[in-house]
Amino acid sequence: MAVPSSAQSPQRSAPDGELLTIDQLADRSGVTVRNIRFYAGRGLIPPPQLRGRTGLYGPDHLARLELVSELSALGFTLAAIERYLERVPHSAGAGELALQRALLAPWVPEELEEVDRTELDRRAGRPLDDTSVDALEALGAVERLDDGRVRLHGPLGPGLEMLDSGLPASLLRDSHELIEKHTTALAEDLMALFQRQVLQPYRDAGRPVEERGRLATMMSRLKPLTVQGVVTAFGRAVNRAIRERIG
Repeated sequence: MAVPSSAQSPQRSAPDGELLTIDQLADRSGVTVRNIRFYAGRGLIPPPQLRGRTGLYGPDHLARLELVSELSALGFTLAAIERYLERVPHSAGAGELALQRALLAPWVPEELEEVDRTELDRRAGRPLDDTSVDALEALGAVERLDDGRVRLHGPLGPGLEMLDSGLPASLLRDSHELIEKHTTALAEDLMALFQRQVLQPYRDAGRPVEERGRLATMMSRLKPLTVQGVVTAFGRAVNRAIRERIG
């Protein structure tokens, strides 16, 4: 079961110590009152402070709610979000939760969208038979869903161009699988390196408050630089392989 989707309005942090009603929290976070109550009922955010019969929420509530929304936007199921948040106690403050969000933020933008086959054909500009959809899935451009719809992994253009290139379908499929295999291994190695040399020393030091903002800023800078570095290194490696084969 997926977590109910939240509105896409910009998130605005609450000043330190400011207490918000549930309506104000919904306005600040872009999450509906209904979904806030749903999250609270599942224990994903702590209960509010009570002032008389009115529940009030502080910056830590807002930060945790934003973390829940971030996980939901990344495609985590409700069960997966609950498991993740079991490791983030309710006592975690806004700074720690902001660091968690920085660690979770996608390294590259993902434009995931679910459409039916009629809309898929419209986006493609032509009817796509099952063989073409299978080929697009093998290329990582789309993903078939159990209900018959497909999930788009960004614009269809590049995938359609590859289909129309005239190259054998087996070559396209095998090359995509090869890229997936090696980039997955690279991602796992990079994550292990970051865990070992950055996150673990931070945890061993007792998660110092003054380090949280620095780590969050570092992650926001590291991600695009690393992606660009991988693209550059791959291009150079291909050039080198061509020169060696010719030589």
